[in-house]
Amino acid sequence: MFAAGYDSSSWWPWVVAMALLGCVLSPATEALIARRLPRLGRLPSLPVRITTAALTGLVCAAFAARIGISLGLPAYIFLAVLGVQLARIDIALHLLPNPLVLALLAGGLLLLLAPGILNQQADNLLRAVLGAAILFAGYLLLGLISPGGIGMGDVKLAAPVGLYLGYLGWSHLLHGGLLGFVLNGLITVVVLRRKSSETVTEVAHGPSMLGATAFAALFFA
Repeated sequence: MFAAGYDSSSWWPWVVAMALLGCVLSPATEALIARRLPRLGRLPSLPVRITTAALTGLVCAAFAARIGISLGLPAYIFLAVLGVQLARIDIALHLLPNPLVLALLAGGLLLLLAPGILNQQADNLLRAVLGAAILFAGYLLLGLISPGGIGMGDVKLAAPVGLYLGYLGWSHLLHGGLLGFVLNGLITVVVLRRKSSETVTEVAHGPSMLGATAFAALFFA
């Protein structure tokens, strides 16, 4: 699904346009979330909103540069916009709201239908569905074995993460899924070193899952 490369004269305007789109969609999505899910609280502080918008724009630009002008790009722009919001909420509240996780799964599937059908990539689409089921089942098993380590929110998030990774390939699903645990482990070590040893610290796992998905999409062959 990734573009092999395109003329540099068209590369920069396209990437900049997607970066600006991400910066615009980020606050719009935050406002929609605050309106539709009031239990999450009001809009975040201005510095957080600026940081979130900048990160969303950066990820959208990276996806645009990696994928190029293709039918698959809207799905990954959607992942960037909603994924950053989910990461923000999980970091702040240690919560992955069901409506947002379901929206990422359903929206991702719908947006991947276009390249899957029109580009005759039905095998990619089937692999995406299987990837969602496989990663969900794996996280569910881990959640049942170690409920203190894996929350049900992480289990549910595994479905859309598996969808996007599975669409890219079996190796992306395997390595991207494992990378989420590696990133979370590294973040946990850093956080624990900065905290008192007597302080119980819970590190959100969702951002690592989403970060690993983006990394796999951008850098794995």
